[in-house]
Amino acid sequence: MAQEVITLGGKKKSMLIDTVKELLPDGGNLNLCLTCGACSSGCPATGLEDMDPRKFLRMAALGLDDEILKSDWPWMCTMCQRCIYVCPMKIDIPQLVYNVRSMRPREERPKGILASCDMALRNESCSAMGTSPEDFVFVVEDVLEEYQEAQPEFKDMQAPIDKQGAEFFLNQNSREPVTEPDEMVPLWKILHLAGADWTYGSKGWGGENYCMFLADNEAWKHTTGIAAKQADELGCKVFLNTE
Repeated sequence: MAQEVITLGGKKKSMLIDTVKELLPDGGNLNLCLTCGACSSGCPATGLEDMDPRKFLRMAALGLDDEILKSDWPWMCTMCQRCIYVCPMKIDIPQLVYNVRSMRPREERPKGILASCDMALRNESCSAMGTSPEDFVFVVEDVLEEYQEAQPEFKDMQAPIDKQGAEFFLNQNSREPVTEPDEMVPLWKILHLAGADWTYGSKGWGGENYCMFLADNEAWKHTTGIAAKQADELGCKVFLNTE
């Protein structure tokens, strides 16, 4: 009597394994990850959502795509790259985190990061608060005048905007001009006392990069491009990122 042949379904192909192999040295040898846990030892996100970099990498290597994509842990990673610095094999886990973020539908990514990125795209300030170039100029000039009058020792302090030929192009936390304008002043004082030749740009001054954290490459390129172009047009030598 002929026996019935039962065919088992093939294993679902992992979308992440090829990415993991690209991040590993020596042609993608998964055995080169020592599972030593050094990457997790200094990670600020270790333990959140019952996850850490070592576990995250091993899950990706084992093809557990669905579990990884459902997890919110990749959005808790700060992309600080400490894991790379301590890894004996120099595996680029943050790049894997970025790729995982980009695989989630844009509208399903964290609302706060998504809204901040979209707000930065509203105008050429690239401010996560949506502050226009004109409003930024008004706030900076108003706060500067107030401190020049209130503190005579800083009557010559400047907070230039679009100064041609300045050495440093400075960006600014988007929230401070809107909600905490006085918080801008301590850095102005330091730059003044140091005799630094610096300027804000009326365009591209928003210092955060939420579009990068959102894993939106086109939006990231757009906002970064505005700031870089403004710095180039002003002839600045150094882009000083305060964020």
